[in-house]
Amino acid sequence: MIKEVIGTGETEQEALENAKAELGLDDSAEYDFEVVQRAEKKMLGLFGGKPAKVKVTVEIKENPADVAEKFLRDVISAMNLSELTIEVEKTDNSATFDIEGEDVGFIIGRRGETLDSLQYLTSLVANHVDNSYFKITVNTGNYREKREKTLEILGRKLAYKAVKTGKKTSLEPMNPYERRIIHTSVQKVKGAISWSEGENASRHVVIGPDPKARPRRRGGNYYNRKGSKPSAPAPNPNRKPLDESNGAGLYGRID
Repeated sequence: MIKEVIGTGETEQEALENAKAELGLDDSAEYDFEVVQRAEKKMLGLFGGKPAKVKVTVEIKENPADVAEKFLRDVISAMNLSELTIEVEKTDNSATFDIEGEDVGFIIGRRGETLDSLQYLTSLVANHVDNSYFKITVNTGNYREKREKTLEILGRKLAYKAVKTGKKTSLEPMNPYERRIIHTSVQKVKGAISWSEGENASRHVVIGPDPKARPRRRGGNYYNRKGSKPSAPAPNPNRKPLDESNGAGLYGRID
């Protein structure tokens, strides 16, 4: 970001120092300056005369985390949620914002949709500072951890159901990060598979039986060769999860 200030003074040097002071620059700072108007003394000490004017130009490098924080605070203020607090944790290439307060439910929204949208927009703002990838996480308490655990349990439950009944189940639309959590949990269950269907906001996960398993089926349930009902399928941790987010986290990389 480029900032310009025109300083005035009785001399060019004084005008320069005044402009630097307004920009908060010290003697070690890098800047450009231009004499806009040279000082002219008054005639007979009474008439005419002009002060010196010097324009100072400096390029201020913004920090993506600082820009993201300001944007997030402005949005929360515009939502009239001024009593919410934000704890910030910053690193060289990421920032985490943890929002707390009585009205935090307005920030989370239905199934975390508002929280996800707020994180997405904040990521856009941060990544446009210097056009390089900067990871942004917007959370409230341990909501995201709880949501991840809930999705893991849901994925396993529906995977066991698919193996038992031989029927597939379609889930509600989810973002790439949440779909990956489902895929990961399903692919640890032997005899079950998952895939995604739909486009854009309608894209969702479908969980069904693995046709390659080819179990024998009697009366709507799967049985072994002796006809006895087997125990729940054993987890298979060696199967690689389907990564629809390319490992870039929620919503993928922001360009």
